[in-house]
This record gives sequence, structure tokens and C-alpha cells, in this order.
Amino acid sequence: MKPLVIFSHGKESGPWGRKIQALAALASDWGAEVFSVDYRLPSPQSGTFHAECERRVAQLLAHPVAAGRPLVLVGSSMGGYVSARASATLRPAGLFLLAPAFFLDAYAEPAPAPHAGHTALVHGWGDDVVPPEHSIRYARQHRCSLHLLDGDHRLNDALPAIAPLFAGFLARLPPAT
Repeated sequence: MKPLVIFSHGKESGPWGRKIQALAALASDWGAEVFSVDYRLPSPQSGTFHAECERRVAQLLAHPVAAGRPLVLVGSSMGGYVSARASATLRPAGLFLLAPAFFLDAYAEPAPAPHAGHTALVHGWGDDVVPPEHSIRYARQHRCSLHLLDGDHRLNDALPAIAPLFAGFLARLPPAT
């Protein structure tokens, strides 16, 4: 069964930004079907940061995933938080998180445990939105792979370094059938 890679964008970005397009192409080459959730849709609940996060988690969990189908969740910033939260229910084979927004006061659960076969984090040393120390703390706490790159929160300039990390991440997962 063809693997499914679901992308979750950050709070201020969209479902098919530069990073997602590049990583989706790699996932397609790996043999996966790709889907990027559009969280920009207006919602009657979206008034507070916490409510917005909960809406996004529910939206990701509502996406159909066939039983037994290999699943990879990829999230950036708030999308990383959303992906980690959803992993408790979805139990993906892989969780690839870019500058994940962990340990922020606005969240009810500041650092949800990863529930995946393999979890990797990528963070920029120059991130002024979510300090890289948050990913270091998370990776240490959950024994995840961690890659610290020369980049800011958006990580667009680090994309040439992220692409081979993602390809290597996918190579560690069960192959497409």
C-alpha cells in the first residue's frame, strides 16, 4: 500500500509554501501520496491561540487514513505541534518536525510526546520565534534525532540542507509497496 505523507503548515503560512513543495516532491519520488492540510480556513472557534491549535489538531485527525497504510506526518512551527499532538491518535511511522512550536505558554500541552516509529526535528540556530533550545530540550526528553542548521524560523534558506535530511529520514522508514 502506498505510504501517505501529510504536511501541516505553520500559523502564518499556507499549505503549499516553498518548503512543503520541495519536501512533497521528495516524498512523491519516494513513492508516497502527499497531502497538505489547509488550516487557513476560517473557523467559528478560532478566537484564541489555544482554540486555533485545537481546531487544527481536529482538522488533521479528520483526514482519512486507511488502516495499515504507512503514514508520515510533517509539520512546521505550529504545524509541528499539531503533528506531534495528532501522532498520539494516528501513530505514524514517521514524524518530521521543522522548527516545531514546543514549550510555548499558549498551549494546553506545551510539548506533546511523539508517538511515531521515528521522529526527527530540524531547527534553525537563528530562530527568533521559537528558540532552538526548545527543540534541543524536546529531542533530549524524547530521544529524537535533531538537526540544527544555520537558518531562521522559516528555514527557507536552509532548504538545501533540509532536503537530504528528509530524504534520509524517508529512507529509514518502511519502503513503499
